[in-house]
Amino acid sequence: MAERQTICIVDDDADIRQLLSDYLQRHGYAAVTAGNAETFFKALRETPCDLVVLDIMLPGEDGIAICRRLRAQSSIPVIFLTALGDTTDRIVGLELGADDYLGKPFEPRELLARIRTVLRRTGHVFPDSAASAPEDHGPLHFAGWLLDRTARHLIAPDGVVVHLSGAEYRLLEVFLRHPKTVLTRDQLLEHTQGRNAGAFDRSIDVQVSRLRTRLRDNGREAHIIKTVRGDGYVLAAEVNGGELRNSA
Repeated sequence: MAERQTICIVDDDADIRQLLSDYLQRHGYAAVTAGNAETFFKALRETPCDLVVLDIMLPGEDGIAICRRLRAQSSIPVIFLTALGDTTDRIVGLELGADDYLGKPFEPRELLARIRTVLRRTGHVFPDSAASAPEDHGPLHFAGWLLDRTARHLIAPDGVVVHLSGAEYRLLEVFLRHPKTVLTRDQLLEHTQGRNAGAFDRSIDVQVSRLRTRLRDNGREAHIIKTVRGDGYVLAAEVNGGELRNSA
């Protein structure tokens, strides 16, 4: 039997924590809870989690600050919860690398749907190419580059650290999990933006262009991420797991 995925619920409202914990466990997940930053990071050290449901309005260190700390050490998916209607917090959270955002009050059923979507998206499993996806979360290297999936850093062949936005990181990881596989725009949108992706959204072309710039692959003849006319894009480089070895 497959091991249950663990969801960490961070909210200062004990009733909400209990309600969500019970609900998620009834639907096949394991759950741990925390009411503030200190108990959250303690729980994270003791119990590996697959996704964090994180309230923005917390006593002391708020959810934005917690997400910033978390992203410095981990790429665990995050779904923000908030009672605020201000879109500024939503934008800041997503820029920090949060994967989705849900306003209070909400139906547990909707949160469950979003958890499933984010887990599927961040797992980057496509039915027709799952066998090619690395199962661990270690570093990946390709064409002289290294993606450190713990620090969420891209390291260039000359050793320079290239900082990626949340969207750029997710897009690159999708490509690296499916090398030499043509991915359509719809697939790339689904696995980087999920339910936020609009029909016929061409923003993926802009994102690919920005990622190519990061990879110094934005000339007329891109050799790492190639365009497949009429179909989408393909990562043409070989991808290997493990630490990048110094060939000097």
